[in-house]
Amino acid sequence: MDLYPYTVAEEFSCQVAYFSMEFAIDQALKTYSGGLGFLAGSHMRSANDRRQKLIGVGMLWSYGYYDQSRHEDNTLKIDYKRKFYYFLEDTSIKVEVTINSKPVTVKAYLLPATTFDTAPVIFLTTDCFENDHLSRTICHKLYDANEETRIAQEIVLGIGGVKVLEAMGVDVDVYHMNEGHSLPLVFELMKRYSNLENLKKYVVFTTHTPEMAGNEEHNVYLLFRMGFFNGFSVEDMQKKLDYYDEHFSLTVGALKTSKRANAVSKIHKSVANEMWQDVKGRCEIISITNAQNMRYWADKQLMSWMQEHEDYQLVGRKKHLKYRLFEEVADQTGKLFDPDILTIVWARRFAEYKRPGLLIYDMERFRELVSNRDRPVQIIWAGKPYPLDNRAVHMFNDLIMMSKEFKNVAILTGYELRLSRLLKQGSDLWLNTPRWGREASGTSGMTAGINASIHFSIDDGWHAEFQKDGVNSFTIPHSDPSLPNDEIDRLDYLTMMQKLENTIIPTYYENEKEWLMIAKNAMNDILAYFDSSRMADEYYEKLYF
Repeated sequence: MDLYPYTVAEEFSCQVAYFSMEFAIDQALKTYSGGLGFLAGSHMRSANDRRQKLIGVGMLWSYGYYDQSRHEDNTLKIDYKRKFYYFLEDTSIKVEVTINSKPVTVKAYLLPATTFDTAPVIFLTTDCFENDHLSRTICHKLYDANEETRIAQEIVLGIGGVKVLEAMGVDVDVYHMNEGHSLPLVFELMKRYSNLENLKKYVVFTTHTPEMAGNEEHNVYLLFRMGFFNGFSVEDMQKKLDYYDEHFSLTVGALKTSKRANAVSKIHKSVANEMWQDVKGRCEIISITNAQNMRYWADKQLMSWMQEHEDYQLVGRKKHLKYRLFEEVADQTGKLFDPDILTIVWARRFAEYKRPGLLIYDMERFRELVSNRDRPVQIIWAGKPYPLDNRAVHMFNDLIMMSKEFKNVAILTGYELRLSRLLKQGSDLWLNTPRWGREASGTSGMTAGINASIHFSIDDGWHAEFQKDGVNSFTIPHSDPSLPNDEIDRLDYLTMMQKLENTIIPTYYENEKEWLMIAKNAMNDILAYFDSSRMADEYYEKLYF
């Protein structure tokens, strides 16, 4: 099967198989939930741009993550609708994996490289007529809440993915685990490389988060019963990995079976090495900072006008992009926003540590902010909470109820690729408020910044490597991370509001030339280092080789 429509560059001729539970490649392909998928999608685009010999391996989710809509009172409604993708090619390849002592058929579809200008991607599904109903449901929902279903999904991705590549005749040099979900692949490879040191030569691993929810653990005997270890007994696995904890961490397993691993920013490298310092026999954890594919995300006219045209043309294009975003705001909320007004956006996955509600920490001060007629602001929130994270869902709904009080505050639903791009191109200020040390990288600010939306962020993740406060961004210096969370939130809020009220808003309204200079500096700096072509090259240079 001819997978690559381009001539592979000589320096990237090592055949890599990139395993990821989610890929955000196009609005029409609902195989992602958030940042991990956005990152994987950009990696696939840049692998194509750089003519790399890389193939993605993911899952074809019959119902996606979920469809985000509204109840009659405007609060969040979670819908599941079956998806159909006529642009995927049936490879006619079927392999068998064992789950819970029962054979399950895995079918493979191909997203050709030419469809969306990406690396080729294989999508796996068990939702086919060869399987019984229970086996078909394995691939129904991304990040299914049932623990056994999640484990089954990981078996399909890891073991099924290796078998499909073999059936396709793809001679893989490096298996890249993008997070620990595909760890079962190493237990399939162990049948070929019984010596762990030999196995490690072919496996690398990317860890994306210090959050424990993103570093899955399961009872080791449950994993054995489900078939996670691919026929190896618990005792065999423990002896091979020198890992005897009854609570089996996928991240620890990946660190013990890879030749090298990477964190996704310089700060995250320090955090990850500290988190996993006691893991005996783990591989080295280096840093490869995340990036995004600007060919996909950047407005082409903004990019071309950044250097070659007068400032008024840049301003005119930005207003046009704001109009396009505000059409969506009006359609969803019935609120008419003004393109001449400073528009602040907070948009990303809804999680407590990201603090989506930090801006309304002091509600009276917030009312003063949004009611100021001399220096008005417009504020938009968007994002998807995990459907069973009740705290995050309540935060989202609380913001919706709060927004009913204001004509210039909107909460948008349907946060997927299309809306994300509208928000990044149509905003003036992109707000990022995680507790310091818990944002491994973050990438939404990169794709906002390339569209002249200035990044206003805690000095964490990628922002700490990028920021020149007042030159290409605005920074919120973090408070002492050893303090209790309530005190951290209070201090970070005060620092954020002081910068917003005393520097950012006055600059926007009183010094357009300086505002545009900051925006243009950011666009140049992001393009220079935070385009995913640099990241894709670094994976070959620092991880695969």
